[in-house]
Amino acid sequence: MKIIKWSALSLLILVAVGYTQQEALILTVPSMIEHFKNPVAEHREIQWSAPAASTQVVAASERPPNIVLIIADDLGWNDITLNGGGVDGGSMPTPNINELAQNGVNFTQGYTADGTCAPSRAAIMTGRYGTRFGFESTPVPDAMSKVVSALAKKREFEPEVIFNSENDRLPFEELGMPSSEKTIAEILKDKGYQTGHIGKWHLGRGEGMLPQDQGFDDALLMASGLYLDPDDPNSVAAQRDSNGYNKFIWSIMQHAASFNGLERFKPNGYITDYYTDEAVKFIEINKDRPFYLNLAHWAPHNPLQALKADYDSLPQIKDHTERVYAAMIKSLDRSVGRVTQALKDNGIEDNTMVIFVSDNGGTNFINLPDINQPYRGWKITFFEGGIRTPFFVKWPAKLAAGTVVKDPVHHTDIFPTIAAASGAQLPTDRKLDGVNLIPHAQGETHGPLHKALFWRHDHYQAVLSDGWKLQVTKRPGKSWLFNLNDDPTEQTNLVAQHPEKVAALTALLAQHNSEQMDARWQSILEVPVNLDKTDAMGWAQGDEFIYYPN
Repeated sequence: MKIIKWSALSLLILVAVGYTQQEALILTVPSMIEHFKNPVAEHREIQWSAPAASTQVVAASERPPNIVLIIADDLGWNDITLNGGGVDGGSMPTPNINELAQNGVNFTQGYTADGTCAPSRAAIMTGRYGTRFGFESTPVPDAMSKVVSALAKKREFEPEVIFNSENDRLPFEELGMPSSEKTIAEILKDKGYQTGHIGKWHLGRGEGMLPQDQGFDDALLMASGLYLDPDDPNSVAAQRDSNGYNKFIWSIMQHAASFNGLERFKPNGYITDYYTDEAVKFIEINKDRPFYLNLAHWAPHNPLQALKADYDSLPQIKDHTERVYAAMIKSLDRSVGRVTQALKDNGIEDNTMVIFVSDNGGTNFINLPDINQPYRGWKITFFEGGIRTPFFVKWPAKLAAGTVVKDPVHHTDIFPTIAAASGAQLPTDRKLDGVNLIPHAQGETHGPLHKALFWRHDHYQAVLSDGWKLQVTKRPGKSWLFNLNDDPTEQTNLVAQHPEKVAALTALLAQHNSEQMDARWQSILEVPVNLDKTDAMGWAQGDEFIYYPN
């Protein structure tokens, strides 16, 4: 059987080699291998674990609170209309996401744990910087770096991509969070919660790394990255051929999910709506017992692929790319509304804590210049555009509607906040970096919650303390110092004017680094990221940039 399979694979590769164009060859071979190795079966219905018939029903008000954690992917600060912005100048409103802040607590200076997705998710799940357990960069498929680099066409003034050795790199499946880490799901399961994960995981697929190995009773996993099949008549796409990265993900990804394992099957419809359908089912099944739902949406991460009905509902948006993106945001907002409505319909809204964040800021790869406005920078960078996130907590039974907290908060705070709300025990055998936000949200404590916050990707690092933020990088060999109290959009570099601040923040960063472990895997390449331009804008002499090691 193996001989037959590999013979078939060889034949597919030979067919691909028949392409005369180099780009087609580069894209086709990895795609054929991926689709051969991971076939997608027809859709099958999900069977969420139901309570035993003997389970005693306790009134919702007398139970520990339910927890719903909603994580958006690559959501830009300016993608929602709460703060007077929004896609296309606010012509596509986000009332359901806004409602969480308006009827809950709005942490207006919320920070992600990283400029990219996976380290942020590791920090959310554990309450610890990922660098404490060697989770320093985002795992990517083995072929991705090579293919994207091969497709890249160096432009005038664009810095070179730097390649590092792959000799010691672990297999992609092993690039993840060690099973020794304690997750939110594990501490809540110990407290008697039913736990479910829906959507993106990105914390490893090796032994002991999947959600069902890390405390989740059930896990509906994002198995690949298309929102619909490319030729589905209900799909509208944008930016497919805009750059090497978008070409790669369109060529290799599938419309696929898996449940409590890695076998792939076709989701029933547009992925954001499909995840929402299953989230509503999970809530209905578990309405009579305390539950934790980790709803980790893919939206609005590229590929830019919208539901045609949503696209058609936005004729006021003239730019095609922006209209597709707005339609994706619309589906995300609809999801939040359907989840909160399910809580109401099942009589458990008051005693449910709903938390909403993004994993990082918006990316410049989708070529929409305003997604992180007014902040500077993109996903991957530690400028505010890369690490500022909407950060809302709604819990009607305990937190007053319309509360605003202006002090910096962080992804790592989610773990201890959920633990405190549920009465679950915090781990005592390891250092947590987050703090419980509930007393601050209730007005019982005041002042800074964190002495300092830190970000680290190899030689690119940052620290924020008392409003002052220092970023350092060996390549291109530059530092930036900003006083966010006066300059929140990071326009004026104060390194030369305040050497004493540079020294103090450098010392904080050194102390923090002394407590972290070495990265469990090394970066394959370092990519230059323009701080102020989308990918389509190109480069000019003097553009500021960072090298992102991954």
